[in-house]
Formats: sequence, C-alpha cells, structure tokens
Amino acid sequence: MDAEVTEQLERRLGRVHARQRLGIEADVEARVFGQGLNFFHIENWYSIHGIIRAALWLMGLHGRGERNAARVVLRENYVRFADLPPAFDGFSILHLSDLHVEMSQSAMERVAALVEELTYDVCVLTGDFRARTFGSYAGALDGVARLMSHLHSPVYGVLGNHDTIRMLPGLEAMGIRMLQNEAEGLTRNDQTLYIAGIDDAHYYRVDNIEKAASGFGHDTFAILLSHTPEIFRQAAHAGFRLMLSGHTHGGQICLPGGMPITLSSDLPRRLGAGAWEYQGMAGYTSVGAGSSVVAVRLNCPPEITVHHLHRG
Repeated sequence: MDAEVTEQLERRLGRVHARQRLGIEADVEARVFGQGLNFFHIENWYSIHGIIRAALWLMGLHGRGERNAARVVLRENYVRFADLPPAFDGFSILHLSDLHVEMSQSAMERVAALVEELTYDVCVLTGDFRARTFGSYAGALDGVARLMSHLHSPVYGVLGNHDTIRMLPGLEAMGIRMLQNEAEGLTRNDQTLYIAGIDDAHYYRVDNIEKAASGFGHDTFAILLSHTPEIFRQAAHAGFRLMLSGHTHGGQICLPGGMPITLSSDLPRRLGAGAWEYQGMAGYTSVGAGSSVVAVRLNCPPEITVHHLHRG
C-alpha cells in the first residue's frame, strides 16, 4: 500500500517533491521538541491529553467545554476590494478549517447540517483534516468523505501540520482540488481570479509561495490558502489580495472575552482569529470547526465561515 501511494505521489507531485515530503515526515513525525516554527508542540505529547482533561474536570469545566466544542457557529465575513474583477462582485467562499474529523463526531454532524443550508461559489479547506499528527489516516479520510457528501464543487484544499502527504491521493479522489504550492484560475466573462495554496508552512515547512504564484502576474487578483497565517508577510509582499488560513483554533481554551491563553503560533495576536489586514492584503484566520488535543472549547466557539467578496 505504501509503495502504491508513493508511486501516486510521484506521478502527482514529481519524484523530488514527493520523496522530499515523505522524507521530512519520516524525520519529524511524532517528535515533541525542536521542529517547525515552535520549539514545543503540545499536540505531539499525547500524555498531556489526560492531564488537560483531568484539570478541566477538577475545575468543573470539562462538560461545558465538551458541549461548546459541538456548537459550531456560522460566521460571515464581508470584504471589499477596489481591484476585484467586476465579474466576481458578490463572489462567496465557504471556508472550513481544522476539522480534526475523528475528534468530535457531534461537531462534524453540526458542520454537515450547517453547510446543507448554504449557497456559495467555492469551498476551501485550510488543512488539519486529521486529529493526530502521526499514525493511521484512514479514519480521517472516512470522516472527510462523509462531509464531502454535503458539499458542492468546486472544493479546494491545502494540507495542515496534522496531515500526512499520504492523504493526498485519497483527498483528491473525493473531488478536492489540493493545491500543493500551486494555483488554479477561475474565469467569468473573460475575467480571472486565482486561488493558490501552499503546503504546510508551520511544522513541515514545505511551503513555496514563489512557486504557487508563478502562474500569474503580480497585478492579478489572487487568493492564498495557507493552513497557518504565520506567513502573512510573505503573502502580502507576493501580491496576494486575500489570505485564508486557520491553525490557531483562536486559542480554543480562552479566558473570558475570548482572550487566548496561547495561540501556538508565531504571529501577532490580532491575526490569531477573525478578519485582519496587513500591507493592503485582507486576511482571515478561522478558529476552526474541530478541536485539537481534546474536544473542549471555552470562550472560543468553533466556526465555519462564508466570505463575501465585493468591489468598492
């Protein structure tokens, strides 16, 4: 099976890219310290899960946090651009991130119910389909397949730091156009908008914005999908007009008022959740529909988002 997947990846990505990504995964999988942009990765230290649960039980917060994790909300984000191609005025994007589909079945059922009622032009998935950062990924693919039955095409996606490149053939077989440092143009009335996506920039650090943007000019209206918002500076200076990401979970367990205890990301806190702007580039960091480490949320409800693009 591994040999078959490797062969598929080499055909899809090229021999060098595929073997490089697989080799990096083999080197860093399941390590706790010293990889990626952060020194410590709590999601890889699985004994901490029980410690967190026990602490929440002692504080009387576990039950409430578990119920909160299933109460996924719909948010809408309206963004205006003077240079948006007129044919795309009113263009809408359904944005799902950090599903961690095996972590909370009730959360995924809520997401499926929400998306059934929505109208949108494209759907984007900004990574972390899988709950764990290592081991089997069959359960994650099964969960994503169930959700895909409630979504309509086109669907674009990128991988997150929880996802193995071995998931790529299975995700694409479902109809998800995975963007591995690639871009694709959408055309209306002879006008084009590009959606680009990069591989994980947080843990595996295999992102290549230059390659993703190589297929269109600097003055082209382009949207970047990145699992993590940590590369916001590079994206803005590369000329992207909108960047959609996730990864932070908004902190997931926050103080009253939604103040995150930690974002586990190297970026300003104002970019840790919701809409933001940097150097003329609009951005949005989803707090995610799923939960990481433990299926608990406090003062940070999970979300799916519809972005509405307008001229003006």
